[in-house]
Amino acid sequence: MDAHTYSLDTTWRVLFKDLGIDAANVLRRAGLPDDLLQSSNARLPVTDYYRLWGGIEAEAQDPGLPIRICGAARSETFSPPFFAALCSPNLLVAGQRIEKFKPLVAPIKLDVVEHEKTVSVEFVWLDDPVPKPATLVMMELMISVAVARIGTRERIAPVEVMTTNPIGANAQCEEYLGTKITCGPTNKVTFRKEDALKPFLTSNAGLWEAFEPGLRQRLNDLEANTSTVCRVKAVLLEGLPSGRTSIDTVASRLAMSKRTLQRRIEAEGFSYQDVLMQTRRSLAQHYLGNTSLPVPEIAFLLGYEEPNSFYRAFRAWTGTTPEQFTARAANTVRYA
Repeated sequence: MDAHTYSLDTTWRVLFKDLGIDAANVLRRAGLPDDLLQSSNARLPVTDYYRLWGGIEAEAQDPGLPIRICGAARSETFSPPFFAALCSPNLLVAGQRIEKFKPLVAPIKLDVVEHEKTVSVEFVWLDDPVPKPATLVMMELMISVAVARIGTRERIAPVEVMTTNPIGANAQCEEYLGTKITCGPTNKVTFRKEDALKPFLTSNAGLWEAFEPGLRQRLNDLEANTSTVCRVKAVLLEGLPSGRTSIDTVASRLAMSKRTLQRRIEAEGFSYQDVLMQTRRSLAQHYLGNTSLPVPEIAFLLGYEEPNSFYRAFRAWTGTTPEQFTARAANTVRYA
């Protein structure tokens, strides 16, 4: 279980005010304390983080909410990683800075990849991937576009936007993005490289130099308190599609020996195979319940060489077949 918590600083109060959303109603809908946002150092565990976003979604009742959030994006209404991004020289560096510091404020890991002609930003959820509030998923995708536009003061449009959760995709969001939203196995925004390298007019190296040490210290404190099991799951989420799931590979990624990794996992009450199985099961249920991917492709994304191996594993985990699970999920009201 992830013991990590996420910061809710005073910028949330400003954001609610700008959006015209009643914070008290949001907290009641989410089942969270009425005075949660009164503290300057409030923190939420991951389950409550999603409940908060579910409350925002339910209170707003607006499919265009991600657009409104992007429209409210200013340095004083967003978190330190957002501010750090706007101090960057361009979108590529901004993405790399958010990649480093995003885990301070949300259960999300960014993977920024520079290709020959494009730069992609992929979003990976660090916790067990339960269905996320659709507004949250779409907002994370769209904020990267908002950062590009705020920084350059140009209407940058991505060349591709992909989401695992098509519920939040709509004509309003596509109009804002300037491109079609596709459904696929990941949440990703891809920009032309020339756009990702355009200078940010908001760039401020002096502010960044003053700001960076505090962020790095917070990140060091976070990493010191993050469980080994959670770190292993984060590595596995990246490695499963390419079959990089061996304990030797994961240990190498975490800069420790295989023996040390085994000892730390066991100290938290698990074995390596337990963690691998839990990660595969959670991802399988996510793909089956929230995407239209065929079973053979899901098996591949989970690191299985043969679909039959996935079928046997899934039945052992759940007592049902992938098709039966999908049919049941289709009749279940999604998290909202």
